Amino acid sequence: MRIAGSGPKGRVTQEDVQKFVKGVMASAAPGNGTEAKGGSGVGLDLLPWPSLDFSKFGPTELLPLSRIKKISGPNLHRNWVMIPHVTQFDESDVTDLEQFRVDSNAALAKSKSTVKLTMLAFVIKASVAALKKYPAFNASIDATGANLILKQYYNVGFAADTPNGLMVPVIKDADKKSISQIATEMGELSGQARDGKLSPANMQGATFTISSLGGIGGTAFTPIINAPEVAILGLSKSSMKPVWDGAAFQPRLMLPLSLSYDHRVIDGAMAARFTAYLAEVMADLRKTLL
Repeated sequence: MRIAGSGPKGRVTQEDVQKFVKGVMASAAPGNGTEAKGGSGVGLDLLPWPSLDFSKFGPTELLPLSRIKKISGPNLHRNWVMIPHVTQFDESDVTDLEQFRVDSNAALAKSKSTVKLTMLAFVIKASVAALKKYPAFNASIDATGANLILKQYYNVGFAADTPNGLMVPVIKDADKKSISQIATEMGELSGQARDGKLSPANMQGATFTISSLGGIGGTAFTPIINAPEVAILGLSKSSMKPVWDGAAFQPRLMLPLSLSYDHRVIDGAMAARFTAYLAEVMADLRKTLL
């Protein structure tokens, strides 16, 4: 037994359990230098990683990880181990929004504008409205773990797929920019990321992140929170579904939402309210004007 009992005849008391739990939590605290080696986790007593000669079972090929994956891997591992993740799934009716996007792009093309509006640009703007309504999602836990730092600015990171791996450029002050400005900046930052020219400053300062797989496929996934943020939104491929309007089923374009959140900061009810409100805003962007 790992808990030393202080009660009569060595029995474990409630105080003994509380002291043990506090000790484990302290050893797992960020930045205390107790991180286990070899990928075994933080403050966890795990078996060592299996070491096998795979060539005994068949042909193999050694493929080195890209520089980006070598850098992001340890961060993802830390975030997954140290943040109690929960994922809330929902759907948003984006039928009218998609039609507005298509019509707007057609009008922009006629005016010789180079701006191309993407669904993600609209989602970023809608997310800002949800972050303002639910500020706990636009926050970070301080170093002591006792306080929540509520941020008064809205910098939204978006995952960009590049030949060398995933990168996360950041749209700074998204609340102060129009959807056209956001779309233009996204295009510029994505281009820099693909060309390997994205500066570190353009990947720092995010308060909330969106990972979109809609252009590839899938119905839902569980994105990993990008510490020190407390939430991340995942978007999957939208599809037409029959939706009951009270009298009949109507074909509606539904966009799947996957919201992973830090359960130390956000509870399930708040997460459900956040996605429900986000879905409402995306169904009618006029709500962002209220």
